[in-house]
This record gives sequence, structure tokens and C-alpha cells, in this order.
Amino acid sequence: MTKTPGFFEGTGMPDPNWWEALWPDPEKVLIDAGLKSGMTVVDLCAGDGWFTLPIARIARHVTAIDIDAELLEAARTRLSNSNLRNCDIVVGDAYDLAGLVTTPVDFVFLANAFHGAPDKPRLAKAVRSILKVGGRFAIVNWQARPREETKVLGQARGPASDLRMTPEATTKEVEPSGLTLCRITEIPAYHYAAIFENPL
Repeated sequence: MTKTPGFFEGTGMPDPNWWEALWPDPEKVLIDAGLKSGMTVVDLCAGDGWFTLPIARIARHVTAIDIDAELLEAARTRLSNSNLRNCDIVVGDAYDLAGLVTTPVDFVFLANAFHGAPDKPRLAKAVRSILKVGGRFAIVNWQARPREETKVLGQARGPASDLRMTPEATTKEVEPSGLTLCRITEIPAYHYAAIFENPL
């Protein structure tokens, strides 16, 4: 399978069977990460829309952004099959958020991708550029455990061990953007959410 140019290292959509086993209740993950009814949201690196669909059910509006147009077509199909119309699908580079999102949003959600961004402070700065004052950026990361310990359906899953980030490492990469850490929330079984706020 050819990798899409611009794809972050160690990211991409896995086979649906273990993705669903890993995230059987995506709505709970989103709520634990701070999503609330009525928000305007960006699902960043949205892939095939596994989280976009439940975001659309909760939020006032969601913009799903990914660099892979084929994956986004799968997201579009998910939303269409559920008769949800409060979503925009945008093909684009995560670093170019200021040009992709023209109105500031309440919440940016990023799952399983921050570890692979080549320039993490630049990505955090791009996110801040589209957040309202008081807006939140939720990063869901794999725990910094050896890959062989994070098994789904009996097999080791997730990024390589050396790509994984502790909450402290994630915070160190994000805070130069001016975003401030609000809290860290454990997301069973192998993840955590680091939630940052735009203070100004």
C-alpha cells in the first residue's frame, strides 16, 4: 500500500475489526476528552470517520480534515448513511489549518496521530490559530508503553514503542504554541487524552 504524501509517521487507519475492538464506545472517548453538545469542532486527521460520526451526533457542526481523500470518502459515507448533514469534509494538510478553517472553533480533536507529526510545535500552533478564546485541543495518544504490551484481539497494536509519548512529552511539545494544559485523562485501555486550552 502506497503511503499518502504528508502522512504522519506511524499513523493511518487500521483494519476495522481491531479498530472497533479498541474503540467500542467512541462517544465516551470524546466526552471524556471534553466534547460537549453545541460545540463547533474540527476532527483533525479524521481518517475514515470513526470519531467524526459520533462528533456529528453531539456537536453543532464538525469539520473532518485529513490528507487522504480516499479515507475521507469513507467518512462521508458513514455520515451519509446516518443522515447527518452537520459536517464538512476537507482534504488538506494539518499544518495548513488556518487556510482550511475560516471560522474559529470550540474544540479540536486529534486521535492517534500527534506522535507522528514531524514538527509538533508547528502543529500545535496551527491548531491554536483556529481555536476560539477558551477553545480546547484534545490529543488522544497511545500510552508510552512497549508496543508488545498494547494488545488488541491478541496482537500487539499501535505505533512503534519509540514513537510513543508520555503526557509530559506531549505537554512540552504543545505549550510553546501558547496553549495551556488543562488536564490529563486516562482513556482505557491504552490511551490518555491531554486537553489544552487557548487562553487568549
